[in-house]
Amino acid sequence: MTNTARWWKREKDGARCGLCFHRCFIPPGSVGYCEVREWDGDVFSSPCLGRFSSCAVDPIEKKPLYHWRPGSYIFSLGSVGCNMRCPFCQNHRIAQPAGGAQSAQNARKMSLTPMSPLELVRSVKREGLSAVAYTYNEPTLQAEYILQAAPLLKEAGIASVLVTNGMFSAEARDELAPWVGAANVDVKTFDPVKYTALGGSLDVVKENVASWVRAGVHVELTNLVVPGISDSREDFTRMVDWVAEISPAVPLHISRYFPAHKYAAPPTSVGLMKAFEALAGRRLTHVHLGNVF
Repeated sequence: MTNTARWWKREKDGARCGLCFHRCFIPPGSVGYCEVREWDGDVFSSPCLGRFSSCAVDPIEKKPLYHWRPGSYIFSLGSVGCNMRCPFCQNHRIAQPAGGAQSAQNARKMSLTPMSPLELVRSVKREGLSAVAYTYNEPTLQAEYILQAAPLLKEAGIASVLVTNGMFSAEARDELAPWVGAANVDVKTFDPVKYTALGGSLDVVKENVASWVRAGVHVELTNLVVPGISDSREDFTRMVDWVAEISPAVPLHISRYFPAHKYAAPPTSVGLMKAFEALAGRRLTHVHLGNVF
């Protein structure tokens, strides 16, 4: 597995990345918003492709996926980098490895374990599992690796799962769709201004979720209820209406926030969580509370 990246083109003296909605222009010697895609003036690459910071066997419900192979276990892989900047990120040490610095050096220095697609197949089979999840950080930063590994995994009867923020480009989305058995997409808020402040786009995540559902990917959604960001009843109602328009059968996980990283607001009130559960249950078939009990 090489570290050469795709979805880019030369532009003036730099490179324009096309992997995610940011479509960063990257001058020579710099990295994109994700901190792991870089342009040296000749080669567009990611030093982290095929290299991972975390590896575990998790219950499928931890992803969370409650309606896709319930009761099973899944092989989980995490790397480094993210194309959002959530101040409440629980995995910020790997999601934001350079702390926002314009360098991929910190990512290179992290203790990352290389794993070829063939080694991944062997590892998953050795554990007796039939699915692998790219998770913990933003998995689509490993899109080239996923596309190389997915056919080998499928041949071995192993499904591919993404736990993602949904901030990928249409080009990457459409190439990945045929290989994704299931996905959990984190919908951060339904306020477009607050989404932008987090480094994302509400319109992009809405389109990508709808597109994957139409393509037959099993999609479940997570909404972390963060005070001051995603605790508006009006915004939550609009999100539920949007999900119901796609399909009332799309599962929604409403997750309770606890202080993390740079965000010190107190935990979300259990009363608000239960109110949101009741509200969502009026239109959606599968509503689940997380981090409450």
